[in-house]
Amino acid sequence: MGKKFKKIGVLTSGGDAPGMNAAIRAVVRCGIYNGLEVYGIKKGYNGLLNGDMELMDARSVGEILQKGGTILQTARCLEFKEEAGVKKAVATAEKFGLDGLVVIGGDGSFRGARDLCRHGLPTIAMPGTIDNDIDCSEYTVGYDTCLNTVIGAVDKLRDTSSSHERCSVVEVMGRGAGYIAVEAGIACGAEVVLVPEYKFDFEKDVISVIKDGISRGKKHCIVIVAEGVGGAAEIAKKIQEETGMESRATILGHIQRGGSPSVKDRVVASRMGERCVDLILAGKENRIVCVENGEITDVDIEEGLAMDKKLPEDLVALIGKLSV
Repeated sequence: MGKKFKKIGVLTSGGDAPGMNAAIRAVVRCGIYNGLEVYGIKKGYNGLLNGDMELMDARSVGEILQKGGTILQTARCLEFKEEAGVKKAVATAEKFGLDGLVVIGGDGSFRGARDLCRHGLPTIAMPGTIDNDIDCSEYTVGYDTCLNTVIGAVDKLRDTSSSHERCSVVEVMGRGAGYIAVEAGIACGAEVVLVPEYKFDFEKDVISVIKDGISRGKKHCIVIVAEGVGGAAEIAKKIQEETGMESRATILGHIQRGGSPSVKDRVVASRMGERCVDLILAGKENRIVCVENGEITDVDIEEGLAMDKKLPEDLVALIGKLSV
């Protein structure tokens, strides 16, 4: 007979993402439904190290579905990157009597979850990151809301670009992944999208495209640049110098992380949170809850971290086909 689980903890780690609160709510309420005590751990792995946690009840997570960010807060924890820090975290979990842990975050958070498992604390992870860059999952909580925020901002920028006959160069988040840039680019009708996954020739892939558009009568344009490419201001300057079209740079920054989560993010987060609790009750550990072929499933953390998610080349190519 498997271990009887009585107490679990839940924390959010890494960058915040809309929908994290829906995930916390699902873990707490599904845990309570199944007879568990659920502790909310504050400020990510910092809280686990320092025992900053409290017992939550159904009312603790009331009225949070519609809120962005995370009620448990999140923070970087350098101490946790060392083995001594991991051992201290496990000892703290044992002190509070935690039988398992749910970690909501990105791939860095998953490595922490893996390390906890290796030192004896059963842990389940689920992806909460706006970048949609978790290799083992088709979708990450927060991505849809982020896209809608970007689209709203770029649509507004297009209005003023059209009025002034300008080129707007918009930098979006995505240090190592261009999913936000590409899908927002398609949805907003951007003429050019630059992402870190694919090399580009500035003259051929940017200047020539804009000049061709001008020759066909275009009076304004949108260029979306992923954070990993960077240099929006410099790109805007070069475009203006080489095309003669007045250009302005806009860096959307952390506005992309905030806001009330979309229906998709609320539902996916709730389903993933339920799956996390089900796995713990089944005696599973060292798993990442993910989306595969549209269904909620799970994979071994080691296997998930070893996967390589590639930005589809056909999505990038579609930008060029639609910009004529």
